Amino acid sequence: MNSVAPRIRAAGVVLAAGAGRRFGRPKADVRFEGERLVDRAVRLLRDGGCERVVVVSGAVALEVDGAEVVHNPGWVTGMGSSLTVGLVAVREPAAVVVPVDMPWLGAGAVRRLLTCGTDLAVATYDGRPGHPVLLGSRYFAAVSAEAVGDIGARRFLAANPDLVQRVPCEDTGSPADIDTPRDLPG
Repeated sequence: MNSVAPRIRAAGVVLAAGAGRRFGRPKADVRFEGERLVDRAVRLLRDGGCERVVVVSGAVALEVDGAEVVHNPGWVTGMGSSLTVGLVAVREPAAVVVPVDMPWLGAGAVRRLLTCGTDLAVATYDGRPGHPVLLGSRYFAAVSAEAVGDIGARRFLAANPDLVQRVPCEDTGSPADIDTPRDLPG
């Protein structure tokens, strides 16, 4: 008998609060292949199976179709505070988290995390952890306690390797990010 893990219900969380200092402007509003990076991230999470998506804004006010936008008043302190603000807005049993500046991630990675059979998982690419990351709500407080400065869930995940399911996703897309305008093709 072929057994398939049930799909976990999760909200998507897009971390889009930064000023994009190295880029020269907030990356959430940057256009890539005809759409803003923030809209692309929301589409990724929806196409991957997240019914509700929360976008964390900060440096720039955002309006995003198909997503709930929450403002991080402490966005200047780094990604950690944005992750915490995003997790507070999640009402579902879990969250799938992506940064706004990874336009080559694939919806297949989100689907794999949602059906991996656990509520704490990380997509891997050639064995290295990347995004998206699946966090069960039972871990939100512990993740937030470790999320400081520009460190999101990384410290919590590294401290709890026995709990984290590693999900190979190299055939679903790329975890490459955009740091400067030179990172954009064309």
